Amino acid sequence: MNKERFIFAPATKQYTKYTLSRSSLHPNPLAQFNTWYGQAVESGEPLAESCTLATASLPSGRVSARVVLFKELDNRGFIVYSNWRTSKKAMDVKSNPRAAITFFWKTQERQVRVEGITEFVTPEESLAYFRTRPRESQIGAHASPQSQVVNSREELDQYVQEAREKFNGVKEIPLPEGWGGMRIVPDEIEFWQGRDNRVHDRFSYTRENEATEWKIVRLAP
Repeated sequence: MNKERFIFAPATKQYTKYTLSRSSLHPNPLAQFNTWYGQAVESGEPLAESCTLATASLPSGRVSARVVLFKELDNRGFIVYSNWRTSKKAMDVKSNPRAAITFFWKTQERQVRVEGITEFVTPEESLAYFRTRPRESQIGAHASPQSQVVNSREELDQYVQEAREKFNGVKEIPLPEGWGGMRIVPDEIEFWQGRDNRVHDRFSYTRENEATEWKIVRLAP
């Protein structure tokens, strides 16, 4: 068996900027996330809204993950927008309504893990966000058969040009069919603060459902 390693034990750093204690945590993890997200933005974190969204297909259990841009936080959960007709994550969510997202903010040496049940937001909510996108991005959402095979970049560009011509002169481009927001309603949120020697601070919020109180525990690193 070929045991050649391409990468082995790359250099690592110590995390020494901050600490996290039970007494500093907000009782509501969504409020705690809002605080940390604001601090990440203020610190100059590039693309603080970027996160890894993981889904799994049933019955195979095959897991897939991708970096997406988180767009909204409300009092029920975390919302991302995408194509929910043809994308791989759309197929996963149809078979398995659970998903997870992870944020990592290097400047703050922090990580947040979220697990929960997915649900789709209303068309009205999706349209309100869609209207904030640049016109060309709106056109792109109509043009792209997300995650489907295309033969070339030229073919993809042709789809975009056809959509551009279709909406030429149309002031308000309509919401694409199957495109919109998905909310992850969390039942577990973990806050991770890097500490030196890998003895990190980790606190997990868990609840049975939206009607029950959050329970907060410290986890070993």
